Amino acid sequence: MRVRAMVAAGLVLLGSAAARAETVRVTAAYYSDKTGPYFEQMAQQFHAQNPGIDIRIEVVNWDNLLQKLQTDIAGGTNADISIIGTRWLLDFVKDGQAEALDGYMDQAFRDRFIGTFLAPGQIGGKTFGLPIAASARALFYNKSLFAKAGIGAPPATWDELRQDAVKLKAQGIAGFGLQGKAIETDVYWYYALWTYGGDVVRDGHAAFESDAGVAALNMYKGLIDAGLTEDGPTNYSREDLQNLFKQGRVAMVITAPFLINQIAAEAPGLEYGIAPVPKQARNATYAVTDSVVLFKNSKVKQAAWKFLDFLFTRGPRVTFNRNEGFLPTTKAAAADPYFTTNARLQTFVDLLPDAHFAPTVTGWEDTAKAVSDAVQAVYVGQMPPAAALKQAAAIANEALGK
Repeated sequence: MRVRAMVAAGLVLLGSAAARAETVRVTAAYYSDKTGPYFEQMAQQFHAQNPGIDIRIEVVNWDNLLQKLQTDIAGGTNADISIIGTRWLLDFVKDGQAEALDGYMDQAFRDRFIGTFLAPGQIGGKTFGLPIAASARALFYNKSLFAKAGIGAPPATWDELRQDAVKLKAQGIAGFGLQGKAIETDVYWYYALWTYGGDVVRDGHAAFESDAGVAALNMYKGLIDAGLTEDGPTNYSREDLQNLFKQGRVAMVITAPFLINQIAAEAPGLEYGIAPVPKQARNATYAVTDSVVLFKNSKVKQAAWKFLDFLFTRGPRVTFNRNEGFLPTTKAAAADPYFTTNARLQTFVDLLPDAHFAPTVTGWEDTAKAVSDAVQAVYVGQMPPAAALKQAAAIANEALGK
């Protein structure tokens, strides 16, 4: 009887331990085929150090992520932690869905981050998102195609880009890859808008309906009409343009540092360089962070924070950035030789002082769609730039609450 009692007591203790085990659910955005395996590896490493906490990973494509999160939150079935586009953060905060993280953070944790990338996750003096991924944009150019056209250096201005594209066209080469479909179609136009001296949003109002905006859009339309881009830009997404570049079918494209990894894996013989986005009145680039957030309705917040703390230590950060081709968001990762000895990645880092982030405003997704629709209408000749931007500004201001 005593043995049975001891066994029964042991089972009770095991049952209590099992009851105390917590499961943290994580929704990770899909970046590449390496995303899922990375997070599974991090979950295993974390669990080995914290056997009382299980981590369950779900990877979701970016195209479906926002809708899935909204649906899950409405049904109370959302994960505890999720990666989101930082441009969505204000709406999650406004709707009371994102947990303020300041109470979990000490100064040593804050000091891990590069301030440029931590700032976009801060709203109203509180931190709601941590920068899980970061990138900027630069001009990739094909050195072999440039040499064939007698071009010795990348263009520093849009006028030089047009001149180079004319030379490339004479050799039967599409000069400038111009995106006109899918996510970030609006952003591809902002590169020109910003360098022409314009802004997307100013003081909470749409600001792109301006002389600078019209001039920038006229410049892009002029490249299309002169046959200096790929045929039919509205048929090409960012990924499509990157594929054209890797295949040597377009000589120049503006994109993020993750193309470096893709070229190494898929087109290792490609001779290319990276230069700043061409300028007009000023230098500019687009900088992006994706944030990881903790949802307010999580029942395991302390365990979830513990996993976040782990993810932002040096080892996990360096591995993630190397896998996906992103810029470092922490000082420790930035000090890793992978970044300090990589001249191509350093080009992107050097552009950060001139970087623009997507505005942290409510209604940003509707604003971005209005701009995308406008530039597409211009690219296919349905509307002139001034009229298209005026129409988009009216839609944007309604979305922005103005």
